Amino acid sequence: MTRAVNGVLTRRIRRGGRLLGNTYGLVLTTVGRRTGTLRSTPVSYFPDGDGRWLIVASAAGAPKNPAWFFNLAAHPDKVQIELPDRTVAVRAEQLHGHQRDVAWQQISSTSKLFQRYAQKTDRELPVILLTEQRAAQES
Repeated sequence: MTRAVNGVLTRRIRRGGRLLGNTYGLVLTTVGRRTGTLRSTPVSYFPDGDGRWLIVASAAGAPKNPAWFFNLAAHPDKVQIELPDRTVAVRAEQLHGHQRDVAWQQISSTSKLFQRYAQKTDRELPVILLTEQRAAQES
């Protein structure tokens, strides 16, 4: 996405969280894997219980994963999300196998947009579980 589009979407998230239709968004802040610089980008999310959010590294169905995906993989414990009402430190975990299948079913049944993204690419879209750091420590 272009910086201009990211800026518009970020402002929309900060005003109320809704991106398009029934899709909600958050501002994801990661640490750059090569630079160590903080990087923020708007992404759609799907609630997965208290203190848990699912996101998809779809890149709108592009052939390659978005840059933020690689930043999450390099620094899964140095992630922050901004919701309309609060900012939360989270831990990122890529889901695989049955866990991914269950999460993908939840996402694709909620959002036809992500179904289309999956059809546009040959890669399996990574599904990431974000868990609130406080909640992760209590488990």
